[in-house]
Amino acid sequence: MDVAVVVNLHARKGSERVGRLVRERLPHARVRVTRTLDDVRRWIDRDLAPHPPELLLSGGGDGTAVALLNELRDRKVDIAPLGVLRLGTGNGWANVTGAPRVGQALDHVAAMRGAPPTRAFGLVECDGRVAPFLGTGWDAEIIRDFDATPGAGLASYLTGMFTRTIPRHVLGGGAPHVVVTNLGAPAMTVDERGCVVPLVGGETGAVLYRGPASVAAVGTTEEWGFGFRAFPFAHAAPGRVSVRIYAAPVLEATRNMFRLWRGTHPLPKMHDFFLTHGRMEFDREVPFQIGGDVATPRRSFEFRIADETVALLDWNRLAA
Repeated sequence: MDVAVVVNLHARKGSERVGRLVRERLPHARVRVTRTLDDVRRWIDRDLAPHPPELLLSGGGDGTAVALLNELRDRKVDIAPLGVLRLGTGNGWANVTGAPRVGQALDHVAAMRGAPPTRAFGLVECDGRVAPFLGTGWDAEIIRDFDATPGAGLASYLTGMFTRTIPRHVLGGGAPHVVVTNLGAPAMTVDERGCVVPLVGGETGAVLYRGPASVAAVGTTEEWGFGFRAFPFAHAAPGRVSVRIYAAPVLEATRNMFRLWRGTHPLPKMHDFFLTHGRMEFDREVPFQIGGDVATPRRSFEFRIADETVALLDWNRLAA
């Protein structure tokens, strides 16, 4: 099997040592160790575009995988099945696909015979980019505060949240207000039993929600990272994105943190919609993240389900 591997040196666990390990375990693979997005672009133009691989391994976090997808998409290169290695910070896609430690993952790929087992994931499109999730609120702020916190991993994530994000909201002026408008097919929602049902009054052009939003996010995968099931119904309505608005103030959210983390349903002040196309408008400028990377703050954004899906390597089935 023709395998290509990129290792991002800026990922939390990316290193030259990992690059050497990949070459050792997969001696016939095309391997590129990168430092910049320009390195990735040159590799795609010179190697992947002329000869697309049968399996592409992304050695980094969700941000690395998202960057790869968008660069391939911009060049209209067929996107091979994508295996996400556990080398990032939150490792959202790696977690939901069951990625093991890197050495074990490489051994599984080396032993693979035949077509790789995959799971299909939809993508959210916003500003001409695709990603597994995006949005604003605490998720975007926590990512920004995490980047400003010494250290790495879950401990630094929680430190940034409790020393920066939560105090800012306790001392600040409260959550922004958002208007969520359906621009696509009639909206759907989820009932108390977790079943997807049509939303009464959710026709095209309808305002679905107007009010405070501590979190206003859109996703097609269950996790943000660190095991945080931000979108527990991400796969419940194929061909749509999961839109979640959490309206509780910060102290109530802190009391419910473990229920939020597990994706418990139903949860008071959580609003769920399934849309093909929508818009969010805020009463002030808000932080914003796309695929776990901090983006330019804004007062509004549109999103839609992307035409493309991505086939992610199912590490659980591969191991079995």
